[in-house]
Amino acid sequence: MHSATVSVWLLGDQLLFDHPALLAAERECSRDQVRVLLIESNTRTHHLPYHRKKLVLLFSAMRHFAEALRARGYHVEYRQAANYATALSAHVRQHRPARLLTMAGSEFSARQFQQKRLPKLLDIPVEILPNTQFLVGQFNPYPSPQPNKRYVMENFYREMRRHFGVLLEADGDPTGGRWNFDEQNRQPLPKQIRLPEVAGHTPDEITRQVMNEVEAADHGVGSVVGFNWAVTHEQAAEALREFLSDRLVEFGPYEDAMTSRSATVFHSLLSAYVNIGLLTPLEMIRAAESAYRQGKAPLNSVEGFIRQILGWREYIYWQYWQQMPDLRTANSWQATRPMPQLFWDAKTDLNCLRHVAERVSADGYAHHIERLMLVCNFCLLAGINPAEVADWFLSFYVDAYDWVVLPNVIGMGLNADGGKTATKPYIASANYINKMSDYCGACRYQPKQRTGADACPFNFLYWNFLLTHEKTLRANPRLGPSVLGLKHLDEAERVAVKQQAAEFLRALPYYPPEDSK
Repeated sequence: MHSATVSVWLLGDQLLFDHPALLAAERECSRDQVRVLLIESNTRTHHLPYHRKKLVLLFSAMRHFAEALRARGYHVEYRQAANYATALSAHVRQHRPARLLTMAGSEFSARQFQQKRLPKLLDIPVEILPNTQFLVGQFNPYPSPQPNKRYVMENFYREMRRHFGVLLEADGDPTGGRWNFDEQNRQPLPKQIRLPEVAGHTPDEITRQVMNEVEAADHGVGSVVGFNWAVTHEQAAEALREFLSDRLVEFGPYEDAMTSRSATVFHSLLSAYVNIGLLTPLEMIRAAESAYRQGKAPLNSVEGFIRQILGWREYIYWQYWQQMPDLRTANSWQATRPMPQLFWDAKTDLNCLRHVAERVSADGYAHHIERLMLVCNFCLLAGINPAEVADWFLSFYVDAYDWVVLPNVIGMGLNADGGKTATKPYIASANYINKMSDYCGACRYQPKQRTGADACPFNFLYWNFLLTHEKTLRANPRLGPSVLGLKHLDEAERVAVKQQAAEFLRALPYYPPEDSK
């Protein structure tokens, strides 16, 4: 016999106080009759060798959220189980709720489990409420997309700006007379500029317990040592305020800049928090817009930051659900090589990739241009299997989840979805890296040499990619001009480029160390 209670299952990346399942449950019965369930699934934890700091962040945030809900009067059950099915079945057997409420997962696999397995598994009514963690759930610019039509992020972004009234004037025109200030946000970092430190958060007793458990489990990459991420809503809000006051002003001009001096430069480091519900997208957007209106930050920085959330993040999530499940195996360039070992052990003469691999291994973080124009650029040019690149990102990055990695890495970074996410492949030679970073000055390779013993691999791999895919690239209106550069390569240099690329890729160690698998 079922009781009068209602159970609410909150997924670990849905740590919202205004969670729709909580709100719906309280419309039906008193808070005292609501039982909240959070689950640490061993199967999910071991799906990939996730970064230990990511596991600490997620589990500590979940446990802190459970305590916060208890303080608000909810009955909260926190289960560590083999898998979600085991925990949910045990919960229902113990408490016999009248029904279960949950919110649709942001990841395809979670939503499939909710929709296809939960009702049969639990034998009680299950209601799956729409996901509210993304603004595109409130307003979809393209509710009925055409299968063969390509949708561009810039147009998507403008429609979102209009709907939510962000950086708009009374007449509906964009603030500053332009929708996009990206061309002002591509400056290399001045040598003498001061780079701010990002304030961390000292682990409390709950976090220290999680750190001990994660370390003892001996699963994953990286280490828990030095963990200082925010794990509560209050700490995440503090991190947002710190970014707005200390880094937003300079964020815009230097958001594409890379340096050996800092992994964070002027970036926000807030994606890890909004992706699990410690912050909300509109909260971040309104705070940045307010900073501009109050004269505390320039428009190009504020618009650039808002575009990352209201444009890029929402568009990426939209693309994910348009393309799944095929996106997981998309491979339009027919790339077959496995992921190079250097991304696990940082053993490489390429100074830029060594810095990124070391930072990601240590802290689970590198900023978006290093992800796109170093890691993804190299992997695209080297012909690395997109699924393996995606798994590496999912494993190493603290803010990585399926919905963001697949369209951002497989779609945008590797252009493996046939151009559905981005209209061109983001490929570049060492010239771009040399312009936007200080990596090349301390590297043994020469960024201006195309071939030869000292030539940067980004150069001969870039030209080899153009030669290999010349016909396809010429047909792309955004890449055609790049291919025109091939006319400057005579036959001897074409042969030299192909030969050096083949030799480099043949000699590149591919398999990660056994203990990292």
